[in-house]
Amino acid sequence: MKTLNELFQELGISKVRLAKYLGVSRQMVYNYLELDDINKWPKEKKLLLFKLLDISDGSKETINKIDVTTDYLMAVESRLNQGVKSSSDIENYLDFKGLDKDSQTLLTDITYLLKEKLSEEKKENYYAILYLYHCLQSLDNVPEIKYMFGYMSKTTGFTNPDEFKFQEEKQFIFESILYSALTLYNNGGASKSKLAESHKKFVQEIEAKNEEKLSRTQQLNTIKIQALRELGFNELNNSNASEVFEKMAEIQSRKV
Repeated sequence: MKTLNELFQELGISKVRLAKYLGVSRQMVYNYLELDDINKWPKEKKLLLFKLLDISDGSKETINKIDVTTDYLMAVESRLNQGVKSSSDIENYLDFKGLDKDSQTLLTDITYLLKEKLSEEKKENYYAILYLYHCLQSLDNVPEIKYMFGYMSKTTGFTNPDEFKFQEEKQFIFESILYSALTLYNNGGASKSKLAESHKKFVQEIEAKNEEKLSRTQQLNTIKIQALRELGFNELNNSNASEVFEKMAEIQSRKV
């Protein structure tokens, strides 16, 4: 990979442009270039690189044979520009309004990384990202999600372990408890049979919460129907929403 890195420097190809050409995040490009063999790259990305450099394989011998002439530079630049233009189509669908530069960069990097993971066609990747989506939806209501994200960022080396961006005391306690739990898990101190009862309680608690949520939803739906009936409306829409919600609040107050 050292030879490949040197070639990129000679061609003036930055990691940012290469990331856009490959349709991945900058971090993913760094990850690729840290591998000891280009054949460990995802096949699609490896072929894109071969196309960019006009080579048939990524061996050191092949790369060393490349004669970086003016014509070669211009040809690579042309292919790179075309590839970046094609791969950046996704950015046209992102609304950056109201975001600062760092937030825009983060959103772009996340989008490219998600696209990379989903394009691998691994069902596990799909469900992992689906669960991530669910976590993001609950981020404001469950502070422990942020603490968990922080913990994983620290354990994977992206963040200083002494850094606390949220409520320091709570984040500290959560990380300490999670560390103890994962240490037990990784050292084989836990088994399915030992934890069966605990997991059963976990399932029961979740089911109870879901039933409560369903009951609340049904209750609100009943109140909505009653409000529509009392107001003489057939359905809830933008024009009558405010009036219907006020009537729903009134109906609820009658039952207090």
